[in-house]
This record gives sequence, C-alpha cells and structure tokens, in this order.
Amino acid sequence: MSTRNPAARAALAACLLCLAALPAFAANTLRSVSHAAGQDGRVDIIFEFAAPVGAVNAFTTDTPPRIAIDFPETTSGLAERRIPVGSGAASAVSVVEAGGRTRAVVDLVRSAGYTTRSDGNRLVLTLEAGASPVTALGLASPDPAKRIDGGLRVADVDFRRGEDGAGKLILRFNREGALANLRRDGDRLVLDIENAQIPAEQQRRLDVSDFATPVLRLEPSAHDGGTRIVLATEGLFETSAYQTGTEYILAVAPRGAAPGVGQAGAGVPAARFTGRPVTFNFQDVPVRTILQLIAEESGLNIVAADTVQGNLTLRLMNVPWDQALDVVLRARSLDQRRDGNVVWVAPQAEIAAFEAAREQARIDLENKAALINEIIPINYANAEEIATLLTEGSKSAQGGGGGAASAERGFLSPRGSVSFDRRSNTLLVADNPQKVQAIRELVTVLDRPVDQVLIEARIVIAQESFARDVGARFGISGQESDVITSGSVESNRNFLNQVRQNQLLEARFLVELADFNAGLTTTRPTRPNFITPAFTDVLNTSFATGTQSAMAFTILGNHLDLDVELQALQSEGRGEVVANPRVITANQREAVIRQGDEVGFVTVTGTGANATATVQFKEALLELKVTPTITQDNRVFLALGVKKDEVAGFIDVPGGGSVPQISKREVSTAVLINNGQTVVVGGIYEFERREDLAKVPFLGDIPGLGNLFRNRGRSNEKAELLIFVTPRILQVAGAAR
Repeated sequence: MSTRNPAARAALAACLLCLAALPAFAANTLRSVSHAAGQDGRVDIIFEFAAPVGAVNAFTTDTPPRIAIDFPETTSGLAERRIPVGSGAASAVSVVEAGGRTRAVVDLVRSAGYTTRSDGNRLVLTLEAGASPVTALGLASPDPAKRIDGGLRVADVDFRRGEDGAGKLILRFNREGALANLRRDGDRLVLDIENAQIPAEQQRRLDVSDFATPVLRLEPSAHDGGTRIVLATEGLFETSAYQTGTEYILAVAPRGAAPGVGQAGAGVPAARFTGRPVTFNFQDVPVRTILQLIAEESGLNIVAADTVQGNLTLRLMNVPWDQALDVVLRARSLDQRRDGNVVWVAPQAEIAAFEAAREQARIDLENKAALINEIIPINYANAEEIATLLTEGSKSAQGGGGGAASAERGFLSPRGSVSFDRRSNTLLVADNPQKVQAIRELVTVLDRPVDQVLIEARIVIAQESFARDVGARFGISGQESDVITSGSVESNRNFLNQVRQNQLLEARFLVELADFNAGLTTTRPTRPNFITPAFTDVLNTSFATGTQSAMAFTILGNHLDLDVELQALQSEGRGEVVANPRVITANQREAVIRQGDEVGFVTVTGTGANATATVQFKEALLELKVTPTITQDNRVFLALGVKKDEVAGFIDVPGGGSVPQISKREVSTAVLINNGQTVVVGGIYEFERREDLAKVPFLGDIPGLGNLFRNRGRSNEKAELLIFVTPRILQVAGAAR
C-alpha cells in the first residue's frame, strides 16, 4: 500500500494511535473522590475507579498527620488535584499521579485510625473519630472471635530503662504474627494484642517506678480473648514503638528527649536517630516496597540489590524514618552504604564480600604500581626519629642510613622502604606514588618548629634571730687592817701586787685607794663572792672582745667592800638570700642550669708511716632542672627540680683532715601553670624559741633581792625557704601547636 495516498496515511496514523493507547487501556483510572459522614464522628472517603481495584499500599505519618494510599498502574482522571472534605478527622484529599501510579494523601486534623475495604470498582477508606492512633489495612476483622489465633501467646514481659530516661516495654511472643494496637487513655497507655493470649504466670503487676521513667506501673492481663497491658504514667512524655519478628518494643520517653527505641535484646546500644517520625503498619509486605516508602519519606535514593527479597510484617508508630530503615535492615539481615543521597541496600554478606573484593583490588593495584624514589629534607625534626616513626626497624646504627623489609611497614606499603642520612638530616623514601605523597604530607605536619619556654625560678631564704640576756652579780670582800694601814709604802705595794696576782680576772674594776703612809694611789681589783653560772662564759667572751654591756659599782669601807655588777646583753639579726636561676628550652626538652663550688677536703687513711692523705671534692650547687610541656590550652606542665646547697662548716676527722658539712635545700615536683603565672612550688618554715634561767639556789628566789642572784636568757630564731617558678611561652612562627 502506498503511503502517498492521503486515505492510507490517515488509516496508518489511526492504527498507530490505537497501538500507543493500548497500555493506557490496560491501566486503571481514578474517576472520582467523594466522602460521606458516618456515625460516632466517622467519615467514609470513597475512591471510584474505572475497573475493580487491585492491591494497594498505605502508610501514615504523624507530623503532620496524614494517610497515604498508593494505587499502582493507575492514572488520575480527576479535574482537581485537591478535594476538600472538612468532616470528622479528615481535612482534604490530595491526588498526585507520577511514574505510572497514583497516590492519594488524606490530610488529617488529628491522628485517627482507619480501615479500608474494596467494593467492586470502589475503595472505601473509613476514618475513626480520632481517639486512637492505631492504623490497620483491613486485614483485621472487627469480630474479636475471628481475630484470635490460639497458637500465638506472650512468652515474656520485660521492662528496662533506656537512654535519656526512657522506659522500654519489651514483649516477646512465641512466634510472629502478633497484632498490637496502642492507644492513650488520659495518663495511661493501653496496649491490646488482639490475637495473642497471655499465660497466667505473666499476668502480674509490675511496679517500675524505681527506674525513674515516665512509666510507674505495668498491669498485664487477659482481655476479650487477647492480651491487654496498661501502663500507668506521669508527666509529659512521647511514645514510639516498633514490631518486628517476635518482638514488640514500646519506648516512653520524657518530652523533649528522643524516644530512641533500639533493638532491645540484641546486645547493641540504641543509636541516635534524627529523621522525621513515621508510622507504618504492614502485614506480609515485600521488603522492597517498604524500602520504597522509606525512600519517599526521607528524600533519599535507595537502590536495592537483586538479592533483597522476601516479605516482612512490620508495625511502627511514631518512629524516625532512619530508625525505621535500621529496623527493616536488621529484620532481614541487610546492610546499607551511603554515598551522598544515594543509599545502596544489600545483604550483609554481599556488602562485606564487595568491600573485601574492592580492598583487595586496591592492594593488588598498589603492589603492581611502579616505585618512585623521593628525597625529603627535614628542617626542624630529626630524620632518624621520623624514619622510626614511619616504620619500625628502619633505622640503622651503621653508616648514614638504614632500611627495613618486613611485611608490616607502618605507613609504607609492603614493597616500600625508608632510609635516613644523619649528615644532611634527610629522608630517602622508595614506594608507590600514593604512599610517597602520604608520607610527604605527614612529614609536612611533623617537621615544624616547636615553641620555647623561658623558666624563671626564685629561691628566697629569709633568716631572723633575736637574743637577750639580763642578770646581776653581787660580792663582798674584806681586808686585814694591819696589813693595809701599817707598814711602809713598799710593803703595802707588795701586798697589793700579791692580791692582784691571786685574783681571777673575770671582771676588772678600777678603785682608787689612798696610801696612808706616802699618799700613793694604786688600782685594786675586786672579786665578787657570787657570780651566776650563765654569766661565766658570756662575761669572759664579752670582756675579751670588748662588746659586753655592763655597769658595776663598789661601796668601799675601812674593812669591808660591797661589789655589785648589772649585766645586760641583747642582739638582733636579719638576713635574706635570693637566688634567681633562669633557663630557656624547647617544648618537651629537658634543660639544666647550675652554679656553685666544688669544696675540697683532705681525708687520711692508715696510721703512722702508712698514712695516706687524699684530696676529695664535694659539690655545693645552685641547680635548676626542668622539662616543660605546652598543653593545647596554652598552659605549661613543668616537671622540675630545684636545688640550693651551701657549706655550713667543716667537721674535723680523727686522724687528720676535715670534711665539709653541706646544708641542702631541694624540691622535685610536677605542676601545671598558666602562661606567665608565678606559683610557689615549695616552702619550708622553721622556728626555734629558747628561754634559759640561771640563779643561785635560795638567794635567787628571794623576792626583789633575788634579782641580784639570777639571770634570764631568751632567744628566737626563724628561717623560711620559698621557691617561686614562672614559665613564659616564647611562640615561634609556624610552630606545631
């Protein structure tokens, strides 16, 4: 047939149009959406199609409350995309067509339960009044007698405290298939398992108030042929629950804390989930369909492997979508790998095998790559230390470098090697290009100057002394008158000289005596009859040095002399020694500074002709030893030792020679100090107080007059040692922090 004929061309076009329209005729079409108010606040939303309705998928969301129903292989024939309802719990119905399917979204003014039923070319969605958040897909019959499965029962009722103070109710069944419905009744949560029976031993009231969660009590009981668990609560809380396999987990968390129901009983702590809460209720639905719904809620692109197969019964209420995905993956032993907004889902074994094969391919590629040689100069660090860090066994004690060839090479590949040259402080690396580049980047981080620290110490030794001695001595002396008053001048002079020689020279007083015969004058020493014991050494020393403070007087008579001496001595002394060592060092490097003398002394060994004299030396040093560490918050940790020695004197050694006596002051400590802060790291305070009393027995106890026969001494000595330390960080440009 020729296509030049206009009639033929028209017939051919009509045939092509008919062939193109065949798939459209094969798909169903949504013609209308209407609603009708029912009893007790219920409302029926009626979807009318061109052909009988097949299988549909439905799910709900709580924020905002919605019910979504997917009609596969269905097109929309509605003139408007949004149909207002405004009755019962329904606000409006929105219809969208995409990808060969149609989705109807029912906007709710509050959460409400629903049921669906098919009636020929119509699908009727019945919304409850909104008192229960439980959803159903028309799989459960309203007749309780028809919902009971005599083989399903509650095997265990458990309660635990979860994260953020959430209480977890964990129900375990003997097999899958439990239908759990949760609703809130005032300050109580009521959980009904319609098709599971509870044994008598599990019907016990549990007081869980000690767990410090919003749940106070659990009351499991048999109800209407099934099981009912009532949870008494207090305060504001949020709930989330999921059911998979033979477990049903309900989490009740304080408001403001994420419920976070992890897979209890699996030994894995609950993860943190941040996705938008969703509610799913599936009975024997393909896993791939559930993944598709999660992808639509999350906005992710989920790619499921061909090996992802099987069906799943899942009931989730107010659960974040990322947690719902985690529950689905665990239930079917699946795993995920995310790359941006694309998520690949496959069995765990398949993902593990894929990653192992990819890693092995990378290793094989590196092993086959050509090796390159790289010379990396080191500026601030030590090339040998960096070589040791890169791979153990790389340093060598011979020549200028070393190498290693073990399979475990640290930062190197199995074929790589590293050497170092001490003279030029250079690294020599041989490896594949990727490893060489990684080593160069690592060396760039490590080879940087470090900050320095100036440590200043002050050692202060303060001494103070005070001494006071107060006393008196009293004496009476007589003479023979015939010796003094008679005789020649020469005989009297001889007598006085003899007296002068026999007197003890403890105190000397000048007394003028009249010479009765020739009018001569001479000095006459006196000697008191009593002298206090404590004054004996003091007076001798004082008179010898000329520093004694004393006042004496004598009452002269013809035959009797009265001598009185008052003695007083007071001394005060104050001294201060300050040492100020300073040292600067790099971070984490020990520094030592010392100053002092080596004191020589002689020791004699042996006796007689075999005696040997040996000269030895002993150190008396001022020393500061410190190792600073700069912390990340710009403080300094110091491990320091401070020592100050002095020569206190010499001790004579029997047999000859003397040994120096060293006075030592030392502190070793570790302290954390702010930059530039001064801290006292040690101190010693010594105080000595002494009081002495010396008197003549009986005479020294006479009131008033006894002061002439006693003396008192008092002394105070104070010594204080303080050690101050001040670190200052000297920052270097480009230094490692």
